[in-house]
Amino acid sequence: MNFSDLGLGDELLKAIEDIGYTTPTPIQEKAIPIVLMARDLIGLAQTGTGKTASFTLPMIEMLSSGRARSRMPRSLVLAPTRELAAQVGENFDLYGKYHKLNKALLVGGESMGDQIKILEKGADVLIATPGRLLDLFERGQILLSDIKILVIDEADRMLDMGFIPDIEKIISLIPITRQTLLFSATMPDEIKGLSEKFLSNPKMVSVAPPASPAKTVDHRMIEATPRTKKTVLKKLIDREEVKNAFVFCNRKKDVDMLGKWLREKGFSAEPLHGDMVQSKRTETLQAFKDGKIVLLVCSDVAARGLDVSGVSHVFNFDVPFNAEDYVHRIGRTGRAGQSGKAWSLITESDEKFVAAIRKLIGDEIPTEKVEAASKSASKSDSKSASKTSTKTTGEQTEKKPRARVLGPGKSSSPKAAQPRPAPQRNSSRNADNDSVDENAFDENNLPAFLRK
Repeated sequence: MNFSDLGLGDELLKAIEDIGYTTPTPIQEKAIPIVLMARDLIGLAQTGTGKTASFTLPMIEMLSSGRARSRMPRSLVLAPTRELAAQVGENFDLYGKYHKLNKALLVGGESMGDQIKILEKGADVLIATPGRLLDLFERGQILLSDIKILVIDEADRMLDMGFIPDIEKIISLIPITRQTLLFSATMPDEIKGLSEKFLSNPKMVSVAPPASPAKTVDHRMIEATPRTKKTVLKKLIDREEVKNAFVFCNRKKDVDMLGKWLREKGFSAEPLHGDMVQSKRTETLQAFKDGKIVLLVCSDVAARGLDVSGVSHVFNFDVPFNAEDYVHRIGRTGRAGQSGKAWSLITESDEKFVAAIRKLIGDEIPTEKVEAASKSASKSDSKSASKTSTKTTGEQTEKKPRARVLGPGKSSSPKAAQPRPAPQRNSSRNADNDSVDENAFDENNLPAFLRK
C-alpha cells in the first residue's frame, strides 16, 4: 500500500514525497483512514512505529479548509513532555508545508507572552503540555470551545507523570461533539477507563503486542556491582561500534554525575533531564541530533517520543523501576527498520526489576556475567593487571576514537594514561562516589567479549 491509497490530498502527498517516504508504516496504514472518517480512535503502538504521522497527516487534511479565530484553536494535541510536544510540532511543519495552517506550541520553560501573541493570531493546531495549557486557560488567554479534534499522545506516560486529573479537567472544557484520538504504547486499567469515559464508540488499532521490544533491537544485560558499574559501562562503550547512544539513569543527580565522569574519561557526553532550563535542553538535544554529542546521558524525560534517527546504542546504566520503561528506553534505537543494540547494567539489588522486565516481554534476555576481583589476589598480580589495563586501554583509544573527544588540557600520551595504584577500599563505601577507581576489579574475570 502507498500513501496515495489512504485518501490524503495532493498537497500532503507532495510533502510526503519531498521527504522521501513511499510506504506507510502499519499504524499509519490502519489509523489514517479511520481518522479521516472522523471516528474516535485508540491506537496501540510501540515507540518508533511512526504513530505521530498517523494522526498529524489526517489532521492536516481535515483542517485544510476553514480558519481559526483569535484564541480559539480548532484542534488540540496533548503531550506529556516539552520534547515530545516540540516533535509533534515539527511533524506539522514538515507535512503541512503546502498548507496555510497556523500552529501554537504551549510548553513550560518558554515565554508565555510569545505564546499568547501566537494564540491571538489564531491557531489551527494547538500542541501543549497539560500544565501550561491550564495556566493560560485560567488566565483567560485561551478558549477551548472550538476544539474539533483532540489527540492524547503517549497516554500511558501521562498516567505515569500524574497528568490524568489535568487531562480530565481539560476534556471537560472541550465540546462533547469532538473527535478524540488516544495513542498509547500500553493499555493499563486507568487508561482503559479514560477511553471508556471520554471516547465515543472508538475503533481500536494495534500493530504490535503491548510493551514488546522491537525485533530490530538486540538487547542484552551484563552483571556488575555498584562499585564497578562505571568501569563496565566504559568498557562496553569502548568495545561497541558506538555511533551515538542514549545512556539512561533513574535519578537526575546521577545524570549530571555520570555525564561529568564520562567527559573526564574523554567521551563526548552531555546530560539531559527535566530540571534543566528549556533553552539548554533544546540546545543539548539538537547537538545530539547533529552529531556534536555522542553520548546523551538522560533521565526518562528522553525515554519516549524523542525521534532521533540512526541511534546505534542504548545503555541502561540503571535498570528502570517500571518494566514498561525498559521497552521505551531501548526503543530509542533500532528505529525505522534499522538495527540497534541495547545494554543494561544489572546489580543484585535490581533482581526484582529484572524479573518484572522478563515477565513483561515474555522472553529471556541474554545476560553476561562480570565477577568481582578475588580479595586474595596478590599485590604483584594486581600490579600486573593494572599495567596490562593501562597498555591495552591506550591501544583501544587509538583503535576506536569515534566516541571519544579529548577536551582542553587532556593528554593522550602514555604518561597521562598511567593509573594510580588502587587504594584500599571499605566495602560499605557509597556506591555513587565519583572517585571509584576503574581498575577496582580484575579484567581477567571479565567475559571474553570484554577482555582486551
